[in-house]
Amino acid sequence: MAQRTALTAVLATLALAACSVPEAPVEPAPAPAPASGERCIGIAAIGSTKVVDDSTIDFTMRDGRVLRNTLPNACPSLGFEEAFTYSTSLSQLCSTDIITVVLQGGGPRLGASCSLGTFVPHTPTKAE
Repeated sequence: MAQRTALTAVLATLALAACSVPEAPVEPAPAPAPASGERCIGIAAIGSTKVVDDSTIDFTMRDGRVLRNTLPNACPSLGFEEAFTYSTSLSQLCSTDIITVVLQGGGPRLGASCSLGTFVPHTPTKAE
């Protein structure tokens, strides 16, 4: 009788296990979110700038870092003219500041004005 009870218990356990939902496979952890970037950079720390296109400017800092600023909207003629100006009363250039394209044909004139984005660390490729 004890063997029959033990056998019944084993069979009941196996029957329940067969009806259970299998565990879902463990998903790998998501990749970390990209760096959000810096809102402001010190003007005195800027070594040079390179306009990439109508919505991207690379700021090479005096310490060698490159910070890429992707404008929230394309800025007409920025990529063609590759020149811009800005005016700020602070010692920093911030994502809330406005740049203005400098049109160079026929003497310098001011073109479109556009908002900056955040300054995100960037590693240039050999093609850049």
